[in-house]
Amino acid sequence: MAGALTPIAVPPAAFEAARDLTRAREAARADLMRARHRLSKLLLRYGRLWEGASSWTVAHRRWLYGQRFEWQATQLAYLDALALVDALAARRADLDEQLGRLAQDPHFWPIVARLRCFRGIDTLAALVLALEVHDFQRFARPAQLAAWLGLTPTLSQSGQSSTSGPISKTGSGYARRILVEAAKHAGLRPRLSAELERRQSGQPECVRALAWRAQQRLYRVSRRLKAHGKPANVIAVAAARELACFLWAAAVAE
Repeated sequence: MAGALTPIAVPPAAFEAARDLTRAREAARADLMRARHRLSKLLLRYGRLWEGASSWTVAHRRWLYGQRFEWQATQLAYLDALALVDALAARRADLDEQLGRLAQDPHFWPIVARLRCFRGIDTLAALVLALEVHDFQRFARPAQLAAWLGLTPTLSQSGQSSTSGPISKTGSGYARRILVEAAKHAGLRPRLSAELERRQSGQPECVRALAWRAQQRLYRVSRRLKAHGKPANVIAVAAARELACFLWAAAVAE
């Protein structure tokens, strides 16, 4: 009655259950990354360095399987670490397949289909954003979504002075990471690839137009910040903040 309570959006049970699966996939990704690091550090201790251009390719894995060590204990430890990497990669791939099917559920597909119209956001990323945000319409303005995702700078005020600090990192860290990774495409020249055109097929023209405007806007922001000598991570976060606003517009568009 006093108006002191702020209403919140409570997601349905189907959303909470789907979040459990997406967060299991995120845990598998983090476990796989740590397992790969441990394997790489074991090799590094013995001076085994991969000299190829990229790691975890077919050629790199062939090189890994060919490594042999003088002492049996070291060899067993290495094989155990390699088996763990393989098991976690298979687990992640299995979860990706399950999430791909889950995304097509009628509860989620309408918003997922809209979000995947944007470059850098495919089915899995779109599903994660849809589940973490839950209801885009609960934000009256796009800036509110960016603030909820923790992509806006903190503000320190004292007297007449006001200083902007690092981003607040409030809200869902999972959704924020997905957006920052997607925003790393901002430096690429705007274009409509065959894959992106396929993802946009059947979607409203207003959503397709927003996706194209997002590419152009993020490209300009990236070029401008790069010209000012900003670090790559700062550029990615700034582009992610812009991308979040475009996603809000696409999600609430009629």
